[in-house]
Amino acid sequence: MQPAGTGRIGSSPPSRVSQSQSQERDPESPSLGRRPGPWPPRRMEPLPQDHSHNPRILGSWARRTGYKSNISESGSTTSDTEMSNVDISLPKPPGNADRVRSRHPEVLVPDANGQREAGKTSNVGPPNPAIPAALPRPAALPVLPPERNGVEPEASIGVQSSRPIKAEPATRGNRDPEVDMMSQSQDADDVLAKQSHMKYEIRETPGLVPLIFYGIQHYLSIAGSIVLIPLLIVPAMGGSGDDTARVISTVLLVSGLTTLLHTSFGSRLPLIQGASFVYLAPTLAIINAKEFQSINDNRFKHTMRELQGAIITASAFQVLMGYSGMVSIFLRLINPVVVAPTVAAVGLAFYTYGFPVVGTCVEIGIPQIIIVILFALFLRKISVFGHRIFQVFAVPLGLGIVWAYAFLLTAAGAYNYSGCNMNVPASNIVREACRRHVYTMQHCRTDTSNALKTAAWFRFPYPFQWGIPTFHWKSAGVMIAASVIASVDSIGSYHATSLLVASRAPTPGVVSRAIGLEGLTSVLAGLWGIGTGATTLTENVHTIAVTKMGSRRAVEFGACILIIMSIVGKISAFIASIPQVIAAALLCVMWTMLTALGLSNLRYSETGSSRNVIIVGLSLFLSLSIPVYFEHYGATAADATVPSYFQPYTVAAHGPVRTGIEGLDFFLNTVLSLHMVIAFLVAFILDNTVPGSRQERGTYIWSKAVTARNEPAVVKDYSLPYSLSRFFVWARWVGL
Repeated sequence: MQPAGTGRIGSSPPSRVSQSQSQERDPESPSLGRRPGPWPPRRMEPLPQDHSHNPRILGSWARRTGYKSNISESGSTTSDTEMSNVDISLPKPPGNADRVRSRHPEVLVPDANGQREAGKTSNVGPPNPAIPAALPRPAALPVLPPERNGVEPEASIGVQSSRPIKAEPATRGNRDPEVDMMSQSQDADDVLAKQSHMKYEIRETPGLVPLIFYGIQHYLSIAGSIVLIPLLIVPAMGGSGDDTARVISTVLLVSGLTTLLHTSFGSRLPLIQGASFVYLAPTLAIINAKEFQSINDNRFKHTMRELQGAIITASAFQVLMGYSGMVSIFLRLINPVVVAPTVAAVGLAFYTYGFPVVGTCVEIGIPQIIIVILFALFLRKISVFGHRIFQVFAVPLGLGIVWAYAFLLTAAGAYNYSGCNMNVPASNIVREACRRHVYTMQHCRTDTSNALKTAAWFRFPYPFQWGIPTFHWKSAGVMIAASVIASVDSIGSYHATSLLVASRAPTPGVVSRAIGLEGLTSVLAGLWGIGTGATTLTENVHTIAVTKMGSRRAVEFGACILIIMSIVGKISAFIASIPQVIAAALLCVMWTMLTALGLSNLRYSETGSSRNVIIVGLSLFLSLSIPVYFEHYGATAADATVPSYFQPYTVAAHGPVRTGIEGLDFFLNTVLSLHMVIAFLVAFILDNTVPGSRQERGTYIWSKAVTARNEPAVVKDYSLPYSLSRFFVWARWVGL
């Protein structure tokens, strides 16, 4: 056991080991299989002279050199690998009158053989700049909280970068410690130090004009994620343009209500809730089931009621999982290597729908994709009045331009063909030329929808507007699988967002509370009937990073705007009039963004590790290949009763699982043909069984409850409003 006040610095550099030992190590995983060696190392890249405490420069240097800061409150340090024996001689903790940490603790300097030389001391900042002992501190030094009950407080220092530098309390041997990331700085008056890269943080309230601007901006930037799902699922259910407009009104209302609930009683992070793409594939599988495809009378309402019942049941399971504290246990098994392929598979799953629908009218669909890419990538650094409007509003700007272009083509008569009427069923058209022209007219004209003409000016969405939900266990089972994936998606979003806007990551109890509330919000989505569950939208992370707006108040203001818009029927009808080819082109971009955001979670792990590369690659490959096997197994021409881009969602009728129980066959064939489920299962099993250190796996760092409760900044970030937390002190597993 080490004496109090002493510790070991950094992770040890490579040392000479036997040939057998070197062969056992993974050369791409530097955190495995290393023995203690001489310290300081003979060769190390020097710290950049012009770093100016820039987190990006320091983080880049740390990744190149393998440096890892691990400073605890008591001055003892460690890492999750074997370390060199360098002792730190620290003074005793200061008294209550002066608890500011000493900036230059003395270090016993080892000789060339790694042995301590008595009487030779040095500061942590070594004379040789090529051998830094610790990353330079910011100008503002943290103030240590007082010790309680004789237990030294827990603390560590994190540098905000693409890969946060983790700090861990001292442990024995090779056991991986519980890592605890603390806030970057905090003064005695509990004034939250603003992150240098954010305009407004989570508890800051902008002025009235910035509040309105940023609130509207936040929702416009992810408008596609909020309103495009009804444009896809309602026509697939046999709904009319007016039905699409009514579902869009309901989506706006539910998104506004659930966002207000989440920012108040959930994670309290500035995250927009809405119709999630995670639920889209299970929804399409239920829509394309034979029992609903065969309905001729009011098929839309029958299918919607089935979806409502399935979503309500799955949401009840999510509520139980969250508020029972099961998520706290679940968090130990969910890491970036699991989240990355799972979320990426959600976006990749719809490749059969994207461009095949865009190809129905290439003169409109392809320009839509090109313009959005032009704004989001090539013009992303152009600022107008200090705002990167092209990057932030790439989707709404692209939509407006291409929709106006398509309207001009329609008005100019580009799709007028003599003697052809697009309202006549194709089976009644005699001329072959007219059949081809009608197909073009239906997909390219902007006046095919009559929703704007028939919609009322005001419409009030209400629960059970489609009728009483129907409940069947096979549909509910499919949605329960989707709710688990949605929880995994949300966990990754919570962690990434907290690093941007909050003082530190939430505690497992806060995550459990947030997942439980997402279950309640999805229950509301089932009661009102939007066709999917309402959970955290992954695109939030990109929006916050680009707009640098992390204020909770701005998101809440935008949610109120959505609620007001939901009762104006003409607004929803206008959105419902978007041509399907334009919606498909925008969805191609949204699904691409979702895939990229999923893979970006790998930045928390060692991306060069062969372990991680194989797990992620295998998960993605099997998530694409196995569903294709299910799709083609036993398929016949008679089964092709739906468009080709919906064929992957008809496997329940002919899949390989045939137990003789119809409901069980539907459940197993559907779940095992979902890309996201396959990716999750493969990544989850491999990541939790293949050996790997915490650093290599990039395990998520959640705050410790005891430490969080002692930090006023963290309490203000995550505690319930209106002093409600005092009524739930007994429920520590769902809060601070």
